[in-house]
Amino acid sequence: MIHRDEPPCAPSAAPWGSPLLGPVDEKPAIRRVRVQLLLTVPLFIANLIGIAMVVALAGFVLPGPTLFTRDLLLINTVFTPLCAVIALTVGTVWGTVAGLRAMRWASDPEHIPTAAERRVTASAPFWMVLQQAALWTLALIVLTVAYGVADPALIPKIMLAIGGAAIGVCADSYLIVEFALRPVTARVLVADPHRRRGIGVFGRTMLSWVVGVAMPVAVTMTVAVWALADPAVSKARLAVCVLSLGGSILLFGGLLMAQVVAATVAPIMGVRQALRRVENGDLTAEIPLYDGTELGELQSGFNRMVHGLRERAMIEDLFGKHVGHDVAMAAIASQPVLGGTETEAAALFIDIIGSTTMAATRPAPEIVGILNRFFDIVVDEVERHGGLLNKFEGDAALAVFGTPAPLNDLAGSALSCGRAIQRRLREASDLNAGIGVAAGRVVAGNVGTHNRYEFTVIGDAVNEAARLCELSKNYDERLLSSATTLAAAADTESTHWDLGETVTLRGRLKPTQLALPRMSTQNLDPTASHLEQTEAH
Repeated sequence: MIHRDEPPCAPSAAPWGSPLLGPVDEKPAIRRVRVQLLLTVPLFIANLIGIAMVVALAGFVLPGPTLFTRDLLLINTVFTPLCAVIALTVGTVWGTVAGLRAMRWASDPEHIPTAAERRVTASAPFWMVLQQAALWTLALIVLTVAYGVADPALIPKIMLAIGGAAIGVCADSYLIVEFALRPVTARVLVADPHRRRGIGVFGRTMLSWVVGVAMPVAVTMTVAVWALADPAVSKARLAVCVLSLGGSILLFGGLLMAQVVAATVAPIMGVRQALRRVENGDLTAEIPLYDGTELGELQSGFNRMVHGLRERAMIEDLFGKHVGHDVAMAAIASQPVLGGTETEAAALFIDIIGSTTMAATRPAPEIVGILNRFFDIVVDEVERHGGLLNKFEGDAALAVFGTPAPLNDLAGSALSCGRAIQRRLREASDLNAGIGVAAGRVVAGNVGTHNRYEFTVIGDAVNEAARLCELSKNYDERLLSSATTLAAAADTESTHWDLGETVTLRGRLKPTQLALPRMSTQNLDPTASHLEQTEAH
């Protein structure tokens, strides 16, 4: 069972793994603008950083002829900046158009994406990175030709600087696009939860290693080979190269690794927070599914688990309402088997008086309302006294005390319950019923077949309670028990009863001495004498 003693935790303030992505209930128009800004601004900044890396590597770090000469003044001050501005402008516009294309369908919150729309959205990170790569490749070709015409010795330096920066920018762009599109990806995965997209956790980790570690080390090794092959490369220049590339490993490698770790930890933290909510009894917890990698399968698995728990809780609740909470818990805790065990128990049988006439003279909806009010009283008092409402039989009911949950004073609890029910029925004025209470040895267990059975109580005490209920309709008290049952009850309850005449009940061979509640105590609250027993139960 799920315990609900503690208040449920509040839902996460960052459902997509970051507050930057906004809440789940954000308006579609605002979300579209937010996602577009998260795509455009970080990509623009990443490309600016890439251009700065090219300037630093080609102008100050890598060995070879210097770029700052009079012959290269026009290229450095006009041609290269113009290429950078054109590339940034084209890249921004191209990326914006691609982003709008991927999110066009997402402007309608009720729209379920088609297969084609899901493919476009899922492949958006890949295609947007290809755009970045195409622009950087074009810049590599154009600038290499331009500088190569001016001085062929500059070709290795230009290619190495632009190529290294391009790889770094493209890798960072993939992580940026994947992050910004999480809210849109979530809707794709809801429509198609089995879709896998992206490069996975392993791919992300290897990407950060390649760009943050392998590439700078490879450039450093290239510079070392270059220095060995070219005696003109001084030790100072080589030292500058090694220190600069080592610093880039520490800085950019750390930034890339932080991005990868954040992308990996965010879904795990979401599952962790949702687990806490479930532990505190909140079965409404559900995680937005926004990661298409193995972590997305973890999110989806959690949601399926909670859905199963909700179904189980609903079944347990319905099961408990049908057969009683104690019987339901006993069936869930152990494997139910056919058959029963002999035990001490008390039975309370109650039946409405005049139900046949009522059914013939009143409309069916009114009868149903009367029965519901009647059983509300019966069920409430039976449960307050630690009993189990075992059966509804039309306008009658059978309650048992002492099985399946034991009671310290089962006979006293049943007698007290009978008095409480009769008191409340008298207060209702329009409800009149006979009640019989008896205690003794019974057989309690599951009766039926292997694929359909119910918990029931069989024995002389049950039969005696039914006969006493039938006979009680002839007495003003409308409540009868037996001297044997009264003797089994504690003094706190037996003092509210008097012994009456001796009769032979229908279908029984031995005479039974009746026990009737004292009329002076009928209007008192009979639950007080058994409060301690109920609390102990």
